[in-house]
Amino acid sequence: MQSQQGKLVTPEAVVLQVPHAGPGTRIAARGLDMLLQSIVLVIFDIAIAIAARGDGGGVALVVIDLVGAFLVVFGYPAIMETTWRGRTLGKAAFGLRVVTRQGAPIRFRHAAIRSALYLVDGILLGPTIGILCLLLTRDTVRVGDMVAGTIVIRERSGATLPTAMTFPAPYGYEDYVATLDVSVLTSDDYSLIRGYLLRTPRFAPQVRYSLAVELANPVAAKLRLTAPAMHPEAFLMCVAAASQRRYGGPWGYGPAVAGGYGPAPAAGGYGLPPVAGYPPLPAGPSPAGPSPAGPPPAVVPTLVPPEDSGFAPPS
Repeated sequence: MQSQQGKLVTPEAVVLQVPHAGPGTRIAARGLDMLLQSIVLVIFDIAIAIAARGDGGGVALVVIDLVGAFLVVFGYPAIMETTWRGRTLGKAAFGLRVVTRQGAPIRFRHAAIRSALYLVDGILLGPTIGILCLLLTRDTVRVGDMVAGTIVIRERSGATLPTAMTFPAPYGYEDYVATLDVSVLTSDDYSLIRGYLLRTPRFAPQVRYSLAVELANPVAAKLRLTAPAMHPEAFLMCVAAASQRRYGGPWGYGPAVAGGYGPAPAAGGYGLPPVAGYPPLPAGPSPAGPSPAGPPPAVVPTLVPPEDSGFAPPS
């Protein structure tokens, strides 16, 4: 019953990663719906039988029986998925939802097409066609999904909920972060910096510093800044904090990321690998508050031609 990762492209051309429902989960959800439908049909038939015994039957009861069976088999999924934002009782029990291929909520026409084509992939030849489609298609869809332009996604799993990553300005460099104009950086630039900062604890010190230099140099060139007198990784931390301040989201002083970029402990260092020529970041304020001398002065950026900027490579 495993789900798989898929992609949705919204009308705004934003690519979303979504977990598609796996074949096992979809079959289990359909089985639960069929069980509930069967119970309703049995109760309905018993009621019709009792009514027929009382007045001797008639064409009207036959018509009511057929209409009721149609509503239970085909109307139930269409009406439920339309009014409950892509869910039936079975799908809700397994955390599934039907959406369009653009990730939008389905409408009645989508639900009606899916329900009608259940005649093809679930009734005429049994579940054979539907199961084969779920197993052989990339997005785990059946015939009804292909025609209606829908997919079934998994809304919940055993994984913990994701939390927002924040990049606070390193202690002592708050003023420097405020001076950085990161408007020239693209979302790809920020994604590279963010990915590096989230993975730094896994790298060996030499590799960690080399990667920091490779990322910091082009970023400093784009910002038209000379390499400031700080560790290149500290510079990337400042750029990430400035980007979050400019474009919304966490504003710099929330929980730290895995590398620990909030106020540093009294020992200082922020976990940065020592490199000759780059002093470690200053220690954060002690529990009793900042020292009488106050925080160290912030580094002031200097505009330079891009070719003149650059952090020293590792020796």
